[in-house]
Amino acid sequence: MSAIGLSAPPSSAPFTARFPWAQGRDPLLHPYELRSNPLLERQSARESNARSYPRRLPIALRRGHGIYVEDVEGRVFIDCLAGAGTLALGHNHPVAIEAIQAVLRDGLPLHTLDLTTPVKDTFVETLFGLLPPALAGKARVQFCGPTGADAVEAALKLTRIATGRRMVLAFQGAYHGMTQTTLDLMGNLGAKSALGGNNAGVQFLPYPYEYRSPFGADPATTVAHSLNLLESVMTDPEGGVPAAAALIAEIVQGEGGVIPAADEWVRGVRALTERSGVPFIVDEVQTGFGRTGKMFAFEHAGVVPDVLVLSKAIGGGLPLSVVVYKNDLDLWQPGAHAGTFRGNQLAMAAGTATLRHIEAEGLVEHAAAMGRRLRDQLRQLQLRHPVIGDVRGRGLMAGIELIDPAGPSSHLGHRPAAREAAARVQQACLRRGLILELGGRHSSVLRLLPPLIITANEIDRVAAILDASLSLELG
Repeated sequence: MSAIGLSAPPSSAPFTARFPWAQGRDPLLHPYELRSNPLLERQSARESNARSYPRRLPIALRRGHGIYVEDVEGRVFIDCLAGAGTLALGHNHPVAIEAIQAVLRDGLPLHTLDLTTPVKDTFVETLFGLLPPALAGKARVQFCGPTGADAVEAALKLTRIATGRRMVLAFQGAYHGMTQTTLDLMGNLGAKSALGGNNAGVQFLPYPYEYRSPFGADPATTVAHSLNLLESVMTDPEGGVPAAAALIAEIVQGEGGVIPAADEWVRGVRALTERSGVPFIVDEVQTGFGRTGKMFAFEHAGVVPDVLVLSKAIGGGLPLSVVVYKNDLDLWQPGAHAGTFRGNQLAMAAGTATLRHIEAEGLVEHAAAMGRRLRDQLRQLQLRHPVIGDVRGRGLMAGIELIDPAGPSSHLGHRPAAREAAARVQQACLRRGLILELGGRHSSVLRLLPPLIITANEIDRVAAILDASLSLELG
């Protein structure tokens, strides 16, 4: 593992001082003290009980540059949360800032509902230029409200209208948003319990989670069993499951614990949905635009979905979401889906600049290479730390599942999830200057979503912080 010291940000960076670890105050060696301050106290007193991130990440941020953020106390952190994957180019990237400033300088309208503008036209042309030709040549786009959840809602509406059916097939471990409808598609029961736990019009199926196979099988057999079950559900006239309006899936489950689906499984799902006439919705809200080492995660398997849901990175850090879908589904009527902020011109301008930069600078390939480096480093940590049960992911979307090495073993040899250990490691990483999130079953997976611009030295720094945090917190 390379040296942990990093150079200071360029002089154009918005930070007023060099990084603390360049001044002999490296938080890896001298961890930050996590203490309250007036901003955090007012937030706790005034914000909703539904707030989530500040409970685990008690910091108040004031500036960001690239993969780094600085809090109000002058402490600097590597941001491997990055807006849950929204900030593909990191904080305040010059190409996004210049695009936003150009819109403001030119006096362009900031919101236009779905009226077109040169900014919007350029955005659409840029987006379609990144789609696989098999989809771009026969696709339409619907602009939605600012969040990925609204785009998922639009995708469900689209397919239900086009097919005349209601039932949707979804997968255990899925996350597609937090609105009332998208909660029905969520695998996690926690957020649904207060609402009665309903899954109206949704049939859940096991996701091919190789480390903890829902079929109690090895990876290859898990894929085969999953596809066999899906075929039975879709074709058995006595199976009790109505014909589906759509099947929705993440190619890599994010919130579910960074679980990549095998390419063979994705191809099998695509074949079954085509044969059954069921539209295949792929949710790429978190995985789209280079995150997994391909422009879109479904490209790893060489398939093309019927409906593609996009948000997060598409707006260059600003709120934007769209649904791209095949022409033959375009059967809904004018006004069937709308949203006041679907004409966000600043987001379209920033999004165009971001998408073009990703392509021009080879950041998709860079993400693939840096992702391999990161997983190699994490697998080295796995050899030294028995608490690491599994390392997985694709591109710059990595997951580390923590286990209780002393707990009872399953018949596959896997130990129980270690939720409390994951929470302690997350806090230890924060004190050492690394922001990461938890996810997966029992919140036992450390999730890393760094900006696509992260360098090899910065990957090594992340691994060094994880190594120290695991060693000092868990032994």
